Amino acid sequence: MRREIPLLITGIVGFGFVVQYFVPHYPFSEMSNWFADWFSIVQACAIVLGGLNLMKVSFKKVMDKKDDWGYAVVVILSFVVVLGIGFTGGEEFRVPGTPFDWLYNYIYIPLSATMFSILAFYVASASYRAFRARNFEATLLLVAAFFVMLGRVPVGEVISGFMPVGYRLGDLASWTMNFPQAAGQRAIMIGIGLGIVSTSLRIILGIERSHIGGGE
Repeated sequence: MRREIPLLITGIVGFGFVVQYFVPHYPFSEMSNWFADWFSIVQACAIVLGGLNLMKVSFKKVMDKKDDWGYAVVVILSFVVVLGIGFTGGEEFRVPGTPFDWLYNYIYIPLSATMFSILAFYVASASYRAFRARNFEATLLLVAAFFVMLGRVPVGEVISGFMPVGYRLGDLASWTMNFPQAAGQRAIMIGIGLGIVSTSLRIILGIERSHIGGGE
């Protein structure tokens, strides 16, 4: 029963979501709102469980003195401080000037910006590896990327400013993004959509059981 009940709930909820898109009558028309309320409850419980599990894992790492256990100490202290400020702030914790607002604006936002800045270097490294002209497809990707990037910066307009409208680098970049890139993106989105449909059907019908630890 530990597997059958979750599979039954998954099937009912999934089937209900499918039906409410095609049957605009009560009670199917209200299923979306009902499920949204239940999802909010589940999400709230998941946040609590996630926080407790984070503390459990971090404390265990500190007690066992595992590698980089100092970062676990930072995680524990940060969690306790933010949680304490959030609880003591009441309903007005996001009002400008409150401690939580200061914490959000001057610690969380700068740290997020730092993470995205670091990601820029990973993107540049991945682009370098992907754009090496090792075969015809990679060469085509390299040429297209070169013209698109050059057409999106002011220097591209300066270089091709003497050319007629429609043949400048900016126009070429726009054409590449609007036609070849859009066509490839739509093909990828169609494939993703088909994959979502097939995976959803496998989960609703109980064929896919990895989400409950039951395997195939």
